[in-house]
Amino acid sequence: MSGTVKKVTDVAFKAGKKIDWDGMAKLLVTDEARREFFNLRRAFDEVNTQLETKFSQEPEPIDWEYYRKGIGTRLVDMYKQHYESIEIPKFVDTVTPQYKPKFDALLVELKEAEEKSLKESERLEKEIVNVQSLKMSTLPSILS
Repeated sequence: MSGTVKKVTDVAFKAGKKIDWDGMAKLLVTDEARREFFNLRRAFDEVNTQLETKFSQEPEPIDWEYYRKGIGTRLVDMYKQHYESIEIPKFVDTVTPQYKPKFDALLVELKEAEEKSLKESERLEKEIVNVQSLKMSTLPSILS
């Protein structure tokens, strides 16, 4: 198996394992959304299956001697030479380097927003406790 195909297969397989399909399905409200989500999951699984089977296998080696017997040495040797000269280009990822810094910056921004949100939540919870205590302390004076 070529390195690129194996890498793509491994990444797709790991991605499929990391997706919490059941957790996401619980968040869906409408039947239409559930249908679309099911279609997405089925399509994802089909692609994963193809990557794991069809594209992860090495091609069968060619039995050149078999063809030499039936066709002739000269023609088969010519085909063999051309076949062996084929070079499949390596995949070069030019997209990830462009977007990785942006993605990392967004992660930092997300972390900052999360911390800010947690602090604000904590402040609001304290304020709720203060308001409830004020409410409880003023209740007896209102009743009397």
